[in-house]
Amino acid sequence: MSYRTIPILILTTSIVFNIILAGGIYYLYQQAQNRPVSPVPETEIAELPLTKYSYPNLKEATYQPETIEFGPIQDEKETYVTRLFTYEVEGLTVSGIAHLPVEAGDYPVIIMVRGYVDKEIYTPGVGSNPSARYFAQNGFITLAPDRLGYGISDEAPPIDFADRLLAYPTILQLLANVKKINSSLDEVKSIAQADQERIGMWAHSNGGQIALSVLELSRQEIPTVLWAPVSKPFPYSVLYYTDEFDDHGKYIRSAIAKFEGTYDVEKYSLSNYLDWINSPIQLHQGGADDAVPQEWSNELSDTLTLLEKDIEYFTYPTSNHNLVPDWGKAAQSSLRFFDEKLK
Repeated sequence: MSYRTIPILILTTSIVFNIILAGGIYYLYQQAQNRPVSPVPETEIAELPLTKYSYPNLKEATYQPETIEFGPIQDEKETYVTRLFTYEVEGLTVSGIAHLPVEAGDYPVIIMVRGYVDKEIYTPGVGSNPSARYFAQNGFITLAPDRLGYGISDEAPPIDFADRLLAYPTILQLLANVKKINSSLDEVKSIAQADQERIGMWAHSNGGQIALSVLELSRQEIPTVLWAPVSKPFPYSVLYYTDEFDDHGKYIRSAIAKFEGTYDVEKYSLSNYLDWINSPIQLHQGGADDAVPQEWSNELSDTLTLLEKDIEYFTYPTSNHNLVPDWGKAAQSSLRFFDEKLK
């Protein structure tokens, strides 16, 4: 080989090497184009079980009217009768109690959302029966669901806070079911029928937290009366009551810490979404309430007013959590509100 052929050989080898290198780079590029970006492409990451119950996700949920099953008459009074009822939510049975006027007619419907009650002492309607009777006597059908785990309802899934979060779909589904309630009332030969387009809510204590959440999530106009509602953000709204537990809240604090480490807790707090409310609200609060401080309702009223929501606020300086000794005044104001908004 002459010295003059060496540069030619080097040049040829360089060209061949660059062609091979370019081909390899092109191959790797094509492979990358067809490969998932995930660092674990063959592993499907499961969605966390409570993600669908965040407020932004529940706001997009839809609820089709389903059947309410009414049982036989449980109690019969001069102006109303009571019947137990059941319906389905996400494949689970929820029970409740209805108060129905005895005279024929089309009546507005009020969904009754009670506060916390120990399961050991619970019977259908505890916490809502006195107001339900009063409204039924004055021309309203009332429906008070037991919620999951109460009455003859199914238990909620065994996940911390699932029972709390499922309370919102429980009420949202019942609101939708009112659209078909008359066919269910026909099945038990009730002469009281519902005006299926006129629906309100009444809620007390922790039920107020549920009702506010439902108003936010539904964005519907549902005239609502709140008695001493829990309106603080989650998880403070739970932590505030931990000293009432036998373990002084040790377990619930641990569960909240795990929840906060797994989920974006801000997406599960009603105080972040009050601007979604489109319903008129009447708010009642006792000054001697030892369960819900009056400052909470003051703040709620102020916030809703700043948001230009339709809010009417009543305070009773000497009344307790159940608005005693001013229960009658609160009930009359609530009835006036429902008469104006639903009749």
